[in-house]
Amino acid sequence: MKFENYIAKRYFLSKNRVNFITIISFISILGITIGVAALIIVLSVFNGFSSLVTSYLISIDPHIRIENISPEKSYNEKDLMSKVNQVGKVTSFSPYVSGKVLAFRKGLTEVVNIKGIDENTGNKLYNLRENTIYGTSSLNSNEELPRIVLGLRLADKLEVITGDTLTLISAAGVEDALMQFSLPNSYNFIVEGIFNSNNNEYDASYMFTSLKPAQSLLGYNNRVQGYELKLDNIEQSEDVKEELKSILDTKIVSVKTWYDFHKDLYSVMQIEKWAAYIILSFIIAIAVFNVLGSLTMSIHEKKRDIGILRSMGANEKSIMRIFLLKGIYLGIIGTFSGALIGLIVIVLQLKTKFYPLDPTQYKIDALPVELRLTDFIFVIAASMILTFLASIYPAKKAVKINPLDAIKWE
Repeated sequence: MKFENYIAKRYFLSKNRVNFITIISFISILGITIGVAALIIVLSVFNGFSSLVTSYLISIDPHIRIENISPEKSYNEKDLMSKVNQVGKVTSFSPYVSGKVLAFRKGLTEVVNIKGIDENTGNKLYNLRENTIYGTSSLNSNEELPRIVLGLRLADKLEVITGDTLTLISAAGVEDALMQFSLPNSYNFIVEGIFNSNNNEYDASYMFTSLKPAQSLLGYNNRVQGYELKLDNIEQSEDVKEELKSILDTKIVSVKTWYDFHKDLYSVMQIEKWAAYIILSFIIAIAVFNVLGSLTMSIHEKKRDIGILRSMGANEKSIMRIFLLKGIYLGIIGTFSGALIGLIVIVLQLKTKFYPLDPTQYKIDALPVELRLTDFIFVIAASMILTFLASIYPAKKAVKINPLDAIKWE
């Protein structure tokens, strides 16, 4: 193997003259470099946007939701908590009820989503304290009037600030009023705080209150709609979901993760990422075709050398290895140069933010990028495999050269 490696390096690093074959080899390396760098950079941008979207979505969303399927059958809270504790990895646990209500104030009305949560664990589970920008996130129901915390955009629509009173009318109240020809039940809430989660859906249409007032408003009485959990590691959500499904009766409750809440969005993002990967892979594929052409012409040029090597005792496998190694050297230089360029660009963006964005439009001040080792491994492996496959045909062609014909005029 040392002999083949030595010859391959001599052919690859030969500086005797610059000819068409040398130019083709340089173009091959450059094409692979550009393709690998572009692929790594684009994948890192997709990763950055994906992580950014996830951070916005889970700023309010729980990691796991256990929802009662039917009101006739449900788990007792203590029994459910004991089963959840068997799984472990859970940092917060809160019963909840949710539904749509009509918010009314001084002639302004909005249909909004209200969620009633446990006032003791709710702050930890929904990050209300961290996201509240005006007032407080306290949902203490011992006051004369119950408290609510609502999104910034919703507060702007209803023209309310902390301390104002909002009137909420539930769908259940409207139905009873129509049946009994009376006014619908209305409930007054005091605006305790205003949150900004950077999630337009939540900021424009969601409000939170403590569990008991929400149960009365939405007609749940003492029942709950389900339970929501926060884990110490969001990456374990799918594993915990499967564990819970194995110990809970799925005819009574359904178990979903944060990913299930926005599955369509993540599916589209994943399709876009793979589409970009396939399209940019064509750059590497074109460069690999140049490797094939470069090696084929190189074999034609080295026909005499192949004949001499064969006459000196080199076997067919040795000749094949020489040109395979030359193709692999082209791939190694192009691939790792591209990976290095991609790494430098990503690090520079992380450190210096040389590609800025308008934060008033995009909520971020620079193009988001995220380094993932798996992307580097995957792109490098794909590039090297393609280069190796492109080198096989020319190497086999070199083996077929008749040594007598190659040196008979020497």
